[in-house]
Order: sequence, then structure tokens, then C-alpha cells
Amino acid sequence: MTTTEHPQQAIPGFRSHMTEEEFERWVLAEEVRAEWVEGEVVLMSPANYHHTDIFEWLLVLMKLHAAKHQLGEVHGSEFMNRLKGRRRVPDLFFVAKGRESLFTRTYFNGPADLIVEVVSPDSQSRDRREKYLEYEANGVREYWIIDPLSQQAEFYLLRDGKYVAMEVNQGVIRSLTLPGFWLQVDWLWQRPLPNPLETAKKLGII
Repeated sequence: MTTTEHPQQAIPGFRSHMTEEEFERWVLAEEVRAEWVEGEVVLMSPANYHHTDIFEWLLVLMKLHAAKHQLGEVHGSEFMNRLKGRRRVPDLFFVAKGRESLFTRTYFNGPADLIVEVVSPDSQSRDRREKYLEYEANGVREYWIIDPLSQQAEFYLLRDGKYVAMEVNQGVIRSLTLPGFWLQVDWLWQRPLPNPLETAKKLGII
């Protein structure tokens, strides 16, 4: 996820530190994309083309797959995840069926089952270190980190409270929390990305 620092005067009402209640009121009132980490406000910078292209492509495929098999809900960065002492805005996340009651009007109250973060130049350490440790500690069952710049992807599964690397077999990653969903990893690096309709057919979604 892309983040950056902005001049305080650029956004009405911005303060670098707020209570969680103040943060929620401010984000909704100003329609600002931001995260909240133990009282500190982290503003989100505009995503670049490749970043947006990949997460929107994945969002379409995962949404279709989850809907077809009635597995749960897939959302993009319009929803926050409320974790312990944090409000994070994942690029994409999946919540398994039966956990819908944890959705509020503006955020999901707890760890998602699967989170995908698409790395941007200014979010390398945040996605690979800070969020990795946060998602692990809060019980996010599966975490995908996709870096279009280096064309590298990392896939982790939570086992006994710790992330372990998932197996990529013959270039294919198969999600264990979004059952039946798989991807040929090198599809992520193609420009343009594979046609989503044709890809959905390959995945057996349509």
C-alpha cells in the first residue's frame, strides 16, 4: 500500500496524532485515505498505475470466485481493517463466510482471512516488515505481498501463530483461505495484464 507524508496544511483538520475516535470522525468528514497506528496518522499517497492495475485485476477475479462459490466477501481499499491499536487499509482482503457480522459501516472489526498488499516504492518496509508482523500477531490467516517493481511475490500462511512461506508449485500459487483460487504468478508481471474475462475462464470462474 502506498503511503506518504503530506504538509499538514494540505488537508483540513489533519493532525499527526489523534485518538481512534477522532481519527474515524476526521477520515469520514474529510474523505481522506489514511491509516491509524497507535495514535499516529499515516496518510496514503495516490497509487501508481501498475499498483492500481494489479490490485483491481485481482479484486475482480477474487470477487467473482468468492461469489460463485459463496465463500465470503472480497473488498478493496474502500474498507479499513480494525486491528489491535490500528486501523489499516489493505489493498485487498477476503473475509470468509460466517464472519459478516464483524463488518461495520466503515470498517471490518478484526483480522481478515486473506490480505493482499501491492508494494509501492515508499511502502517496501511497511508492507514487508510492519504489516507482516502486525498481520501475523493479529491472526490474518494468509498474507500476499506483491511487488510489481522487482516482479517478486511472497505468500505466507499462518501456522501456530507464525507465518510460513507457502509453496509455489510450477509457478502456481493456490490460496488455502480462499479455497479453489489459484494464480500463475507470472501473470502478475505481464503488461498489459491478462484479460480478466479470459483469465476467469482459465480459473473456472465463468
